[in-house]
Amino acid sequence: MNIRYLGHSCLEISDGSHTLIIDPFLSGNPKAQATADEIRADHILVTHGHNDHVGDTAQIAKKTGATVVSTPEVAAFMGWQDVRAVGMNIGGTFDLGYAKVKMVQAFHSSGYVLQEERRIVYMGMPTGLIVEWNGHSIMHTGDTGLFGDMKLIGERNRIDLAFLPIGGHFTMGPEDALLAAEWLGASHVVPIHYDTFPLIAQDGEAFVRALGDKGIRGTAMRPGDTLKL
Repeated sequence: MNIRYLGHSCLEISDGSHTLIIDPFLSGNPKAQATADEIRADHILVTHGHNDHVGDTAQIAKKTGATVVSTPEVAAFMGWQDVRAVGMNIGGTFDLGYAKVKMVQAFHSSGYVLQEERRIVYMGMPTGLIVEWNGHSIMHTGDTGLFGDMKLIGERNRIDLAFLPIGGHFTMGPEDALLAAEWLGASHVVPIHYDTFPLIAQDGEAFVRALGDKGIRGTAMRPGDTLKL
């Protein structure tokens, strides 16, 4: 299993035969380490409907034939753009054929901004995702603040690797993310959703050191870095 961090909250996960990508915000992302035209994927998972997570989803799906998996609202929005999409909801699990995706809650907002029209499209609830693949359990928490039911999610799921936002302002900051890592009980934690813009500048290495003080393995991946499971 190979995981490539493409910047912001975007992950590419592959086993060599199949590839999925999560939250492909590449165009307009100053830290992105790939372009939408370079991506090949079987599925695109979208945690919620903000522009910096929907990103290049439609473009990639049209080019590759990938199926989008997200909330019913995001799936409908993609369907209007002639993209194959599957809607699911919190608590549900969807079988991709090579992996399973469970959708869990996140505490945030979710709406797509059409700037030129001065209009916001409601995109349903924000979510986190747990991907079960080849015996590994990978969690992408999406954009979220700290919430108590992270303890329950950790109790009910074995999480080998968790990707947590630490940017603050729009999501958890490092202190709350540190507590989230404890509550989720993840064996390995990677910080995401920081340093893309000045407003969410954080020290990923300092966060990883704080994880280590708690006995939690952490890795601060730079955009373009890969991690093997």
